[in-house]
Order: sequence, then structure tokens, then C-alpha cells
Amino acid sequence: MPKSFDYVIEHMEEDDEQTKALPRWVELEYAHMLTLIGPSSRLRFTSLSASSIPALRSSLAHHPESGKAHAHTEPIMSLVDTSSSASASASAPASSTDKIAFSRVCLLDPRATKVLAPEDAEIFDCFLYGGILGDDPPRDRTAELRKLGFEGRHLGPKQMTTDTAVGVTKKVVEDGIELDEIPYIDFPTISFNKKESIEMPFRYVSDDKGEPILPPGMKEHLKADLDRTIDEF
Repeated sequence: MPKSFDYVIEHMEEDDEQTKALPRWVELEYAHMLTLIGPSSRLRFTSLSASSIPALRSSLAHHPESGKAHAHTEPIMSLVDTSSSASASASAPASSTDKIAFSRVCLLDPRATKVLAPEDAEIFDCFLYGGILGDDPPRDRTAELRKLGFEGRHLGPKQMTTDTAVGVTKKVVEDGIELDEIPYIDFPTISFNKKESIEMPFRYVSDDKGEPILPPGMKEHLKADLDRTIDEF
């Protein structure tokens, strides 16, 4: 039976000022992650505001993989057991009530000295991300997690969207694919029509047509955002 993993997103993005829920683009990335991780793995969102959780659950309710998602207002450390016995454990990932051994958590950190590799599947049960990391230029919000002392791995020199980082991690640790064997496209231009386009300042995994793999609904959301921006001028 394939090993299952916990993918934990320590939420760092501000709620929408009007709705007090997650911005729409964040919801789209979070929903996309459900399709990217393995069938027996889990996706955990930590440090969410209490007001954002009902809307997130509602947006994921009809997703065929919604059972993989767990939303928490508590931060990552509430899921981690820092006792020495837990740190030495190589047990399976935590259930909804069990905690994750500290030493089995890998922080995906652009400043880590080691690259994520297939053999890390035997070292870690949980992969932790600071989300959303979609800043241009990056603000190193991962620093808030780095100071907690988790062992880190990086995913290469280019900044990825958080859903892309989750999908790449899955390919490496669950599918055994080396990081440099995954097809990427950097800073792609998303075209809406002959006159309108937008360049995305991130690295994406590319599909078999050489197009960036975006969350379902993201292109439409970007177009609507662009139209709103034009209307404001």
C-alpha cells in the first residue's frame, strides 16, 4: 500500500476585507491542491481565521476529493508533538486526532540547503508550506516557520505558487520523480484574447502542450480581475 502524507499549509494571507473570507484566488489554489496530492494523503490548512473556515468548507464541499481537506484555526505547532519519543518515531502521518512527530515534518523553504529528493519520502511524513507565497518580489514569509526549527528542503531557484509547490512535492516524494525531471514553464504569459494578457511571475508545472497548469477557474478569475482594474481607470 502506498505511503500517505500530510501536506500542511500554514495560512498567511489576509482575509478579504469585505467578506472576511479567503480571497477567491486563494480558494482556487487550495481546491487545486486536493487534486494534486496522492489518493490517501491529507491536506491540512492551519492558522485560518474562524470567519474564513465556513466559506472554505462550502467552496470545497462539492469537490470530489473534499474528504482529504481539514481546516484549523490553530497554527502548525498545535499538530506537532515535540516530545523526544515522538521525534524519534517513524510512524505513519497523524490522523485527525494524533499529532505529527516534529522530526518527521519537512519545511519547504527556498533558503534550505538541500533540494527535495525522492528518498525524503522515507525521512518525512509531513510537508509544510507557508501559504500563500504569491508575493512579487517574495517577502520571505517562510521565515516565520523557519524559526520553529523544522528541517528544510527547497524546490529549486524559482518561486512557485503554493499549489504548484504542493504538486511538485507530491511528484517527488509520492511518485519518485527527481525535481529536475519535472517539466516547468517559468513566468508564463496568460492570454485572454488578442489584446489582453498577463505575465505570471512564478514557475509552474507544464502540461503535455507546454502550457502552465493553473487551478481550475483561475484563468477566468484573472480575466475578471484585469477587467476590474481597467474599469477603475
